[in-house]
Amino acid sequence: MCEQSYSRFLTPGFKPFDPLWLARETERIVCDGDKRKYTAFYATGVYAGIATGYIVGCCLRCYYCWTGFERDFPEFFGHFYGPEEAMRRIEETARRYEVNKARISGGEPTLCRRHLLSLPEAFQETDLKLFILETNGILFGADRSYVRAIGRFERVHVRVSLKAGTPEGFTARTGAVPEAFELPFRAVEALLNEGVSFHVAAMTDPRIMPARERKALIERLTEIDAVVAANLEEEICDPYETTLVRMAAYGIDPAEFFGLRKKSSPDAGHPGGL
Repeated sequence: MCEQSYSRFLTPGFKPFDPLWLARETERIVCDGDKRKYTAFYATGVYAGIATGYIVGCCLRCYYCWTGFERDFPEFFGHFYGPEEAMRRIEETARRYEVNKARISGGEPTLCRRHLLSLPEAFQETDLKLFILETNGILFGADRSYVRAIGRFERVHVRVSLKAGTPEGFTARTGAVPEAFELPFRAVEALLNEGVSFHVAAMTDPRIMPARERKALIERLTEIDAVVAANLEEEICDPYETTLVRMAAYGIDPAEFFGLRKKSSPDAGHPGGL
């Protein structure tokens, strides 16, 4: 395999990377045995209220990503928590804010496999209703046994976030080699075949994904399962601070993209104008 370098941001003319290689390199930073790096534990209003463990590290570099800069510089952020301690903090957060669901977010949860597979075990000891696992599907698609292991647990639901409907779109948005495009779809197939509770989301914002590509994505999902395709959760890109920085690094003017640029007055440059 060609020599790889650790990607931080996508910049014009970037060299695509192998996301499985990036996953392994990131795990060297954010995993320690069954421990994983977290930066915070909090509750948010999505999913009608959910307690969240905010994790460090991802194996994609989407230019529209909203997560903090710990995605790009994982060595400088977070503290290690074992699965029981992390779930205890998530449960305490849920009780404090009177919510009954839990998740880990802010990074790719399937990194640090030992940690992730211990989290649902700890979750089973709580009285919370649902544990939601949000993933880009790369590692699940590469190893069906990982999906099978997750399927052992009750009250676990997986949300697979698709990035593109074509290999070219996948590489352009995530930085990963086009050969990895199929991995998230393999993850969807594995989740379906293993009987795991899941649904699929996709960044289909027309400013990012052309209509023709969105059509191709939905057709690809329909080939797998019509019900899965019919329940696709479609996402819109929001102007988070980190998104603006990553877009600018990528070569997109975020003010123009989000329509944030102020319009000039007809009398701009004429102090005497009324």
